[in-house]
Amino acid sequence: MVITEIEDLRRLYRRRVPRMFYDYVDVGAWTGSTYRANREDFARILLRQRVARNIEARNLSATMMGQPVSMPVALAPVGLLGMQHPDGEIHAARAAQAAGVPFTLSTMSMCSLEDIAQATGAPFWFQLYTLRDEEFLDNILERARRAGVTVLVLTLDLTIQGQRHKDLKNRMTAPPRLTLGNLINIAMHPRWAMGMLGTKRRSFGNIVGHARGVDSLGDLMDWTSRQFDQRLDWARVEQIIRKWGGPVILKGINDPEDARRALDSGAQAILVSNHGGRQLDGAPSTIRALPSIRRAVGPDFPLYLDSGIQSGQEALKAIATGANGVFIGRAFTYGLGAMGQSGVELALSILRREMDITMALCGVNDIADFGPDCLWSDELAAG
Repeated sequence: MVITEIEDLRRLYRRRVPRMFYDYVDVGAWTGSTYRANREDFARILLRQRVARNIEARNLSATMMGQPVSMPVALAPVGLLGMQHPDGEIHAARAAQAAGVPFTLSTMSMCSLEDIAQATGAPFWFQLYTLRDEEFLDNILERARRAGVTVLVLTLDLTIQGQRHKDLKNRMTAPPRLTLGNLINIAMHPRWAMGMLGTKRRSFGNIVGHARGVDSLGDLMDWTSRQFDQRLDWARVEQIIRKWGGPVILKGINDPEDARRALDSGAQAILVSNHGGRQLDGAPSTIRALPSIRRAVGPDFPLYLDSGIQSGQEALKAIATGANGVFIGRAFTYGLGAMGQSGVELALSILRREMDITMALCGVNDIADFGPDCLWSDELAAG
């Protein structure tokens, strides 16, 4: 199979990973309208083709949270990544390191903070949920500091889980329930199963053995159900930001009023996100919400965007619309499930190539110059 686009990786991923884990990633809440809008609204944005411009010295390098990156793309936090491929978080982190882009570890990962630090020896980012257990919160923040985490990504839009029909039908929980149907499907993926048998990292490494009363996977489900804090308010957000004491990105902002409040919270950046369409169905796509959020926070506050980015063109459209960079989740997970670390590296190289070619055809040499003027508008058509 010749792989030239992210969709090729998705098809291969679907064949190689058990259905419950594929569905966990490639699913939206309820009707899936927001999940679909995240892609469809990108298609409505048109690029402006320019010619007779010297495009010989193209440059995609930038900075994200003060960190030099080879392109303004970060790997988003994805829960249960180690169930997509054995030791999946380690493979993804190494691929990100090789590509020169940030990797963000999820709280709900199979590999622990310490596993990533040992495997890469490089700084990385960490995503945190707002949890009720204050002792665990203090402990995991300290572990993140010791592991070399430089940026905390605080998720705000998962105080209650959206209704995802495929997950409910698959009995997809944390930890996953091995129903008869799931066991039969796993048996149909022997390569995946043998790989999982070959790793010791089949638990939730950041939680099991670290949270009080969670000594095994059997304890985890009850603990998790009690931990997501539905009392979350801005005072709590500010408290966690102070506890961390370092750079914080607030993830899950998709409304200009929330963005203005986030601006005053002490965070250093916002990640415009609707959780990939997995939470509130019927909400706007992130690319549709982005312009109003940019106006709300002004031209200089760092804004990143996720949800729907599966091509280099979509990344550039987000940047031209007002983002300083993008996070990708499904796009690199497809590569991981399909081919491990090499699949993540391939996904990143595909995005990079698409960004480079598109930037050239738009007559732009430097990613810093890819702005609103690179998009087609009705005013141009009226000419």
